[in-house]
Amino acid sequence: MTLSKDVVYPDPSTTTPSTQPSLDGMDFSSSSLEQMEGVFHIVEPPRRSTGRLLMHGMAMFGREFCYAVEAAFVTPVLLSVGLPKSLYSLVWLISPILGFLLQPVVGSASDHCQSRWGRRRPYILGLGIMMVLGMTLYLNGDTVITAVFRNNIDSSEKRTWAIVITMLGVVAFDFAADFIDGPIKAYLFDVCSHKDKERGLHYHALLTGLGGALGYLTGAIDWGPTFLGRMMGSEFQVIFFFSATVFLLFLAVHLCSIPETPLKDEMSETKLLLKHEVFNAYGSTDTTQKNIIEQKEPRIRTISYVQGEEEEEDDTKARKRMTLKSLIQALLTMPSHYRYLCVSHLIGWTAFLSNMLFFTDYMGQIVYHGNPYAPHNSTAYLIYERGVEVGCWGMCINAISSALYSYLQKALLPYIGLKGLYFTGYLLFGLGTGFIGLFPNVYSTLALCSLFGVMSSTLYTVPFNLISEYHREEDEAQLDGKMTDVHRGKGIDCAALTSMVQLAQIIVGGGLGFLVSLAGSVVVVVISASTVSLIGCCFVAIFVRYVE
Repeated sequence: MTLSKDVVYPDPSTTTPSTQPSLDGMDFSSSSLEQMEGVFHIVEPPRRSTGRLLMHGMAMFGREFCYAVEAAFVTPVLLSVGLPKSLYSLVWLISPILGFLLQPVVGSASDHCQSRWGRRRPYILGLGIMMVLGMTLYLNGDTVITAVFRNNIDSSEKRTWAIVITMLGVVAFDFAADFIDGPIKAYLFDVCSHKDKERGLHYHALLTGLGGALGYLTGAIDWGPTFLGRMMGSEFQVIFFFSATVFLLFLAVHLCSIPETPLKDEMSETKLLLKHEVFNAYGSTDTTQKNIIEQKEPRIRTISYVQGEEEEEDDTKARKRMTLKSLIQALLTMPSHYRYLCVSHLIGWTAFLSNMLFFTDYMGQIVYHGNPYAPHNSTAYLIYERGVEVGCWGMCINAISSALYSYLQKALLPYIGLKGLYFTGYLLFGLGTGFIGLFPNVYSTLALCSLFGVMSSTLYTVPFNLISEYHREEDEAQLDGKMTDVHRGKGIDCAALTSMVQLAQIIVGGGLGFLVSLAGSVVVVVISASTVSLIGCCFVAIFVRYVE
């Protein structure tokens, strides 16, 4: 929406009587402008169909499918290439550290991308290609080294190169898969109205759950004896074929889902002046209007640039000079309600990842009483493997319940609101993990895995719904002239929220190993997850702000 700062009225003596209406009694003060309903309003994007929103969410389906495959196969792959145990923590910490440091940079860069294809889709495409490249390396590392060097190096050197390539693939995949979530959410916010954003986020959570469930089921199948396994050479190649095909197909559908307005065109549209048809309705002809109101070009007031052209130019220069240091400063100085939301997201993901990353190991050691350090042909180790296998089915239950709950959220939202959904997700997860830690039983544990899906769906939808509410509130405040110094874009806000996932991974990777060593049992993992989640209940109820 654009307001003209400079309106010039022509001298009555220079206007012919036949075309000049009487200006007596016409008040162009701010009070009269406020009475002109329909002149000043926020123009939202057109309503999107359910099909378009489902197409937009397909990227989340593909991403979660690949995530599930990684969770099922990355440890066997790393073991198969001979990665030393001392390097395990390095593999899991490199990607989140890079993500936490660079996520805001990517978010800010996408806010100001000048591509004719739009602001978000170039980054989504680039990160998607990096995900496929990472999968190629970590699922085919040994094969790649064999194809490149053939028999020109000895076995020890080949093993070293295979470890390097596989580690590089894991880090590249995690880096891109974590990063891509921010631009996808910002893309949804850019092209959808407020109601469609809520619908789109629910579809994202639904498809995320379905993608994870299908990925875990695909990983649970023994592909070695099948026709595809024999044709492609190994189980890992079959899994790579399915993962790459599913992800690239759904990524293409996502990129073609909703057209994105290039930044230059969007800035031009915001410079349109008062709605033309409203003044026509006042009773004047087009010729009369042109004689009465002559609009100047230089200084224009818009929702995005309410300070005028000079401040617009200063803001553009500042964005071009934006560095990592200035971005971190912007994050630290963000409004308190954004900061509290980021902290609550960090608490939630810390609790969730604490449980999810160690859950299969918990099933094998505590629920089934197996021993991962026993000889591989011993009964204790086989029992542990059986527990890990059942734990994978628990993860599948989690993914399916996440998909179902994302649909149920839409029905619950009018009754309990975002605050109720946020609180319920943390509470159920905290209680569920607490009972699993206190009463380790196979059937009760699998049943309580459904509560993990409630937390997963909550983390993927409610915080981003709140971001959307904050943005809408800021737009309305700018329209009313109550807020003028908002220079953050949707991309950097989504990136700041998503970077909390990487920070949670760093905390979990660096802290839980020490806790397990200190306690001597992985039971401390689920108890810690339960405690952190229940603390999060109090935080989201007291500190997070909800827009009425």
